[in-house]
Amino acid sequence: MQYRNPVLPGFHPDPSVCRVGDTFYLVTSSFHYFPGLPVWRSSNLVEWELIGHGISSREQLDLSGTPASRGLFAPTIREHRGRFYITCTEVDRLGNFIIQAERPEGPWSKPLPIAQRGIDPSLFFDEDGRAYLCTGGEVGDLGEGEASFGIALSVIDPDSGEILEGPRLISRGSGGRWPEGPHLYRRDGRYYLLLAEGGTEYGHMATVFRADSPWGPWEAYPRNPILSHRDCAHSPIQCVGHGDIVDDGEGNSWMLCLGVRPLGPPLHNLGRETFLAPLTWDAEGWPVVGSGGRLESEMDGPLPGDGAASVEPGCAVAGWRDEFRGPELLREWSFLRGRPEGLALTGKHGGLVLEGGEAGLSEETATPAFVGRPQSAFDCVFEATMEFEPGAEGSEAGVAAYYDDSYHYEAFVARRGGGRAACLRKRVHDIVVEGPAVPLPEKGRVRLGISADREMYSFSCECDASRFRLGTGMTAGLCTEGTWRQTFTGVFFGLYCQRGRAVFSDVSCVDRGGGR
Repeated sequence: MQYRNPVLPGFHPDPSVCRVGDTFYLVTSSFHYFPGLPVWRSSNLVEWELIGHGISSREQLDLSGTPASRGLFAPTIREHRGRFYITCTEVDRLGNFIIQAERPEGPWSKPLPIAQRGIDPSLFFDEDGRAYLCTGGEVGDLGEGEASFGIALSVIDPDSGEILEGPRLISRGSGGRWPEGPHLYRRDGRYYLLLAEGGTEYGHMATVFRADSPWGPWEAYPRNPILSHRDCAHSPIQCVGHGDIVDDGEGNSWMLCLGVRPLGPPLHNLGRETFLAPLTWDAEGWPVVGSGGRLESEMDGPLPGDGAASVEPGCAVAGWRDEFRGPELLREWSFLRGRPEGLALTGKHGGLVLEGGEAGLSEETATPAFVGRPQSAFDCVFEATMEFEPGAEGSEAGVAAYYDDSYHYEAFVARRGGGRAACLRKRVHDIVVEGPAVPLPEKGRVRLGISADREMYSFSCECDASRFRLGTGMTAGLCTEGTWRQTFTGVFFGLYCQRGRAVFSDVSCVDRGGGR
């Protein structure tokens, strides 16, 4: 049955998956965005519904002050004896931790710290009841002299966090830089170790090893990597790697992994996305991913379940609309480091209130009055209706194409020259440019829009039946490869307010290119 990649478009990196019965559960990285660690559910591995978050309150984990692209790195989700576990790394303060829940929707427990170094922690529950924890990257001094880079393994009590045996260095990978993202599996009496190597850029790859014991020694697959596009310069999918394997209960295996869709190499702006590939096992017992280690935008495979379930509300689709008529904000909306104060829904008639303080979109570690959703298609239009009467100079509200605090474009309404006006501002690195102000009536709704394609973001404003352009910004200005620091996120379309009160309604994103 044919399906289209990516199955989670836009910023949804580092996927990990497990199956319980005929249902699949998936978790992805969230970095400095809140709520953290989104948890997804599917019956066919293609259509995913967001059902909750592993980190949903500041009492669990306070991300205040977290720099962009720090915070929560690659998680793993596993189920054991009716209980769900997520392991993850908070890279600056907490380190590795475990949270657990009786239901994948939550509530999830407070993080339980793990005294094992490295990143990308992954639990493996063996048939004898023992739980193993493996981590990757810089795992510290494990009897190898200086700090070791590779894969560390321990036996752990997942309910207390106590290390019962180890950790030991079990692998340095196949020779690619940054061996990380480890996952352990058992199949036909053998253990398999799946790694991400090469860095999460254009040299990314997935490699595999096997052994008779979780401790090794590990035999490398002779034709590693089992997945990589590092030599496929013309593929529309790049940077593939960091995957997780799941059996579907019908005799088939699958890999969910990350990848990017470049605007045109080497730039990408949508972030690292989640892709699906069928996985088979060769006559020698090694896994074969996709088309000989390659992914395609359209693939065939024996999808589980009916393979074509209807998309439920809340699924990760490129087009959507929100009138804010419910009692709670939809789970798909994200904040920067925490839920901003002064955010509220107006009630049954629909409307989202943002009350902004001093913090703006360029504040490095602040929590501005901002809500956003990932841009998930190249060719799309994001629009929002807004009521906002700016006060003194410096008060503003509007819509943004936001990568991080150093890279964002926003169309907004503000006080300019004593009157209300619509403006466009662009920030790239430390360069900030504001276009000419367009006068507006002192009161009344405005509709602000962002039209995106592979080359430009175009900004518009509509008021009193008049529509006008505010200007454009090059898509290349909001790309991962152009940032001054190493970054791991993607563009979000967002609503924001600074030094004032704005009410947003009828917010939509229309996909004009079929997700392409």
